Amino acid sequence: MSVRRIVAISRKEWREVVRDRLFFSLAFLVPIMLMLLFGYGFSMDVEHIPFAVVDEDGSSMSRDYAYCFVSSRYFDFVGYLRNEREIGPLLMENKIRTAITIPEHFQKNLLTSHPAQVQTIIDGTFPFRSQITKAYVTAVNNAFSMELAIRNLSSVRGVPGNKSQQLMEPVKLEVRYLYNQSVKSAWSITPNLLMVILFMTTPLFTALGVVRERESGAIYNIYSSTVSRLEFLIGKLAPYMTISAMNAIVLWLLATGLFRAPFKGNIVFFFIVSLIYVICTTGIGLMVSVLVRTQIAAMIVTTILTVLPSVLYSGLLIPVESISKGGQIIAHMLPSMYYSNIVAGSFLKGVGPRILWVDVVALAAYAIVLFLAGYCFFTKRPRI
Repeated sequence: MSVRRIVAISRKEWREVVRDRLFFSLAFLVPIMLMLLFGYGFSMDVEHIPFAVVDEDGSSMSRDYAYCFVSSRYFDFVGYLRNEREIGPLLMENKIRTAITIPEHFQKNLLTSHPAQVQTIIDGTFPFRSQITKAYVTAVNNAFSMELAIRNLSSVRGVPGNKSQQLMEPVKLEVRYLYNQSVKSAWSITPNLLMVILFMTTPLFTALGVVRERESGAIYNIYSSTVSRLEFLIGKLAPYMTISAMNAIVLWLLATGLFRAPFKGNIVFFFIVSLIYVICTTGIGLMVSVLVRTQIAAMIVTTILTVLPSVLYSGLLIPVESISKGGQIIAHMLPSMYYSNIVAGSFLKGVGPRILWVDVVALAAYAIVLFLAGYCFFTKRPRI
């Protein structure tokens, strides 16, 4: 193997990339654009839910109950409605997502120790958001009921307020969130966008670069030269690895700087593993380029092999442990799952190779297998 020939092939490929201004621009702009689009548009946080209130009681206690929702940061108050018939049109027009109906005699029932039935209507077109909305409504209702019960216990039986709270809530649950104290979805999703974007763009640009040379006929010069398969593959893929490694750095800067995702791990370890991941994704592009002959086919096959797996089987949206057994098998066959574990460990948990060594070994093994397969399938003899 000649290093001089590898460098010559890499220089030639780099000149080809730079000469194609559109390809060169997209190689750097597409990852940034995807990061901005997904980062700003892809959020799992459910806040500022528009809601309206039908207050059929019109009492001070019904207004206090409604104000509990108005003062919550999870709800945006649209206004009071005259009757329940106005709820349907507002829900259909997406002007509100939930409505609360406070019945007549609400205050009277509470003051006479009778239960008061409050109705909540929630837009169920988005099940995830609907369930979260129900949880918010339940939490606000429970807080109001608890405060009312404590107040009644203090006034009727003369029990001090703090003692009343202890009697009403003998077991107090204290919840602590580790690693993501604010429970911000951006802190979890934005770092994982490195995994998704690199898994989408690196194989695509690699496959297009190799297939483009085959379509133009320039690869026949390699067929007739003394350059070995290994020299050609390393020299050919090195520029795309370099571009993807640079994109990884830019995406990391966007995640930590623009989207304020905390990075608690070892930065040297993270970028070494990111380079291994780039090699894996480049290997996927190499395999695609071996199997197809046109750039259109390379684009279609690469998109199918990378976009859905990186989103569905990496743990980005749903933990791998929560999907079906078949889905878990698919997830363990993809490098995106292992890199997603490393991203979460490095950004939020601050762990290093002592904890993540299994994922690192899996990525390294994946890279070796892909390049061995690409080396075996690639031939200097033109396919007819």
